[in-house]
Amino acid sequence: MIKSLKARGDKLADIKNQLKVLSGSPFNGELPTFKDQLTQLGDFPMKPTQIEIFQINVGYMCNQVCKHCHVDAGPDRKEIMTKEYLQKCLDILATTKIHTVDLTGGAPEMNPNFRWFVEEASKIGVEEIIVRSNLTIIRANKKYYDLPEFFKKHNVHVVSSLPYYQAGKTDAQRGDGVFKSSIEALQSLNEQGYGIPGSGLQLDLVYNPTGAFLPGDQAQLEMEFKRNLKKDFDIDFNGLFTITNIPISRYLDYLVASDNYEDYMDKLVTAFNPGAVKGVMCRNTISVDWDGYMYDCDFNQMLDMKVAAPSSQHINDFDMEALSKRNILTNQHCYGCTAGAGSSCQGTVV
Repeated sequence: MIKSLKARGDKLADIKNQLKVLSGSPFNGELPTFKDQLTQLGDFPMKPTQIEIFQINVGYMCNQVCKHCHVDAGPDRKEIMTKEYLQKCLDILATTKIHTVDLTGGAPEMNPNFRWFVEEASKIGVEEIIVRSNLTIIRANKKYYDLPEFFKKHNVHVVSSLPYYQAGKTDAQRGDGVFKSSIEALQSLNEQGYGIPGSGLQLDLVYNPTGAFLPGDQAQLEMEFKRNLKKDFDIDFNGLFTITNIPISRYLDYLVASDNYEDYMDKLVTAFNPGAVKGVMCRNTISVDWDGYMYDCDFNQMLDMKVAAPSSQHINDFDMEALSKRNILTNQHCYGCTAGAGSSCQGTVV
């Protein structure tokens, strides 16, 4: 069994252990590796298209401890991006054609400079500001109660995690009482106009399966969520993103401990969709960690697989040309983004 990062407290050993699991059985002759699949498609090494999205993990601190969290976020995590690095990110956004900043965590709202950054990003004219909220943070403390109003003021695109439209599955994945707090937060966002047709305020939900299986059809699930949330709680939202759980970090712990790892990887490989390869998020996104290092995606970030651009791996050395010419680093966890309809931070890709 893979011990959790929290239990061992040794990040490098944890990453080495994860990579060992990912490169071992069933990929020792039983299943094709992700590199094998890309080579067969003539797409190895993968290359970026155009860097359009700057996804910034502003810290691993979170008010929740979710079973599937690939960041291993929680209240005890102290990694927080400094104002200095946040300013550097703003400088990059101001001097490049990157049009979208995507703020994630942990709970990004817990970074003490979160509001300042959103305000400054708005001032410099960033086209789209996305905040990935766990919803419950809005109800966690009085100092967060006004977040819906703050989001509205700066036309923030809110992407909110909600495992299911019923309490049982949501609380099983995220903790007792999470569903109730999430519903209250969604209602407060609706009160500001979020998710309401014609308001221009975008509210999207994210669905992750609660077990060792792939998400269902995104369009069908969206209809189910909309129908049930409207009927039971009078809640409106714009779209639903279905995201496949990636076999790393806390979710990999779960797969190994429950003897589901090999079966789950077999499902991902069997569902490999060549059409999804062109649309994976690492093609147009750079992921930045709390300490300023850059990665092809936030999953590679958790495995410490920094971008393959030795002269430009940190935001202090940001070089658009070098990053645009880099090879994208892959491993078996990448099957999660290319299974079925594909998976990205914006939902399915085909």
